[in-house]
Amino acid sequence: MTSNKTRFPLTSRPLALLVLAAAALTACGKGPKGDAPKAAAAAPLVLASEDVLEMGLSEHANGPVITGTIQPERKADLRAEVSAVVLQVLKENGEAVRKGDLIVRLDDTAIRDSLASAEEAARASAQSFEQAERQLQRQKTLQGQGMTSMQGLEDAEVRRNNAQSDLVAARARVVTARQQLQRTEVRAPFDGIVSERKVSPGDTAQIGKELVKVIDPRSLRFEGLVTADRMSELKLGQKVFFRVNGYAQSDFEGKVRRIAPAANAATRQVELLVDFAGAQQPGVAGLYAEGRVQTQTSSALMLTDGALQREGDKAFAWRVDGSKLARTALKLGARDERLGQYVVESGLKAGDLVLRHPGSALQDGQALELKRAAAPAPTASAPASAASGQ
Repeated sequence: MTSNKTRFPLTSRPLALLVLAAAALTACGKGPKGDAPKAAAAAPLVLASEDVLEMGLSEHANGPVITGTIQPERKADLRAEVSAVVLQVLKENGEAVRKGDLIVRLDDTAIRDSLASAEEAARASAQSFEQAERQLQRQKTLQGQGMTSMQGLEDAEVRRNNAQSDLVAARARVVTARQQLQRTEVRAPFDGIVSERKVSPGDTAQIGKELVKVIDPRSLRFEGLVTADRMSELKLGQKVFFRVNGYAQSDFEGKVRRIAPAANAATRQVELLVDFAGAQQPGVAGLYAEGRVQTQTSSALMLTDGALQREGDKAFAWRVDGSKLARTALKLGARDERLGQYVVESGLKAGDLVLRHPGSALQDGQALELKRAAAPAPTASAPASAASGQ
C-alpha cells in the first residue's frame, strides 16, 4: 500500500536549516555579509598643565670632564708589628670605632715572658751597679787616707762604669719588651669605621701583615683625573658637579682644592683633589664618580632625564603638536651634572611643550586635550564680608 505523504531525502535537512538561519539573520538586519559595527572612537588624552613643561634656555655649565673615585682623606692600614697568633678580632666591617678602641688582640704569652726576663735582668743589673758604686766610694775614702793605690781606685771606677752600662742596657730591654707587649693590642688611631677586616682568630700574623683598615667617612673627597689638554682651564676653587656610582638620583657639588703640578706619565692626565661643598656626601668610599669642572657657562635648551625615552643610542621626547602628540627624535649633548639635565642640540625649540613624564603606552599622533589651570575660586568669606559692609 502506497502512502500519500511526501518523503524528503535526509540530505536536504541541513540545507533547510541553513535557509531558515539566513532568513532569521536577514530579518534582524544582520546578514552574514552585513557591515560590522564601527569601533568607538578613542578618547583623547587629557593633560593638565603640570603634566607638560615648556622648553626654554637655561645656563649650561661647560668644562673638562673629570673621572675618579671617592676616597677618604684620613685612612689607616693597621699592620702587625710583632709576630704572633691572632686571638680576637673585636670589630667587624662597617662598625664604628672611637680613637683608642681595641680592634685586634694578638697572643702575648711569649712577649710577657720576655718582659719578665728583662725586668729580672734589670733588677740584677741595678744591684750590681749599687755594689760597684759602694766599692768605688770605699776606694775613694781609702785612697784619700793613703791606704790604697791609685790603680785600685781606677779599677773600682771601671767596674762601676761597666755595671752602669749593663743597667742602662737592661732597662732598655725592659722598655722594648713593654712596647712589644703594647703592640699585641691593635687600637683605632682615630674616630671612624672599620672598612676592611683582613684576619680572623687563629691566623698567624707576621710582621707587616695587614690586619684591618680604618677610615674616617667624614673626610671623603673626590680624587679625579682631567686630561692634560685642558689643564690651562683649571683653577683652585672652581666648582665641580659630579655623580657617584650607586647614587644615581643625587648630584654632588665640590670645589677644587689641589691641582697636581705634573701629569701622569702613563695616562697624560692631571690629578685633582675635590672637596665636597655641601653636607650631602656618599656614605661609601671607593665608588666611581664622573662629572665636569665648571670653567664657563652658556645658554642652551635643557631637558630632564625623566622626559626622555631611549631606544638604544637614540633619544625621543613627546611634543605637544596642537591637539595631538608627536614623537620627536632628539640629538642630545653633554649632561649638566649641576642641573641633572641634558643639552638638546636639535629636535626641539624654545617654547615647545613636551610631556614631563611620558608613559610607555603613548602613540605618535594620539589626540590630546590640554586643560589649563583654572582661576582660583573666591573664598566663602569674601561674600560674607561684603554683606557685612552693607
